[in-house]
Amino acid sequence: MVLTRIGARPINITCHLAIEAVTTALSMHGNCRGLLVVRRKISANLRASDHGYRGTYVGPSGQSSTLAGNRRGNAINLGVRWARVTNGDRAAKMTIERIGNDRLRLQTVDNDPASGKSVVTSRIDLSR
Repeated sequence: MVLTRIGARPINITCHLAIEAVTTALSMHGNCRGLLVVRRKISANLRASDHGYRGTYVGPSGQSSTLAGNRRGNAINLGVRWARVTNGDRAAKMTIERIGNDRLRLQTVDNDPASGKSVVTSRIDLSR
């Protein structure tokens, strides 16, 4: 599910991603399709260090955004700095969470500028 903007109807999407994970890095590259005709490339690359995780995310806009955060249990919680103003600012939160042995969830949360409330703007469940 993806929101094209806060307040819009959610769009159901299907994604096919190649995921590579090692102890200190995670890489995802692939395509997502929504509305039967719209297809977009997405990717994320993260690297772990003593100070947490850092990397980049390229979403449907094709522009590279920066990611930085930490791991807590099965989830990597990241701050996102969008490449352009989105929903009134350039900040959001992204979580990459392992769910069971063969599933991952990518979720993005942003603030609604009108209400100030947190809104899930994308939730992508991946399985092998």
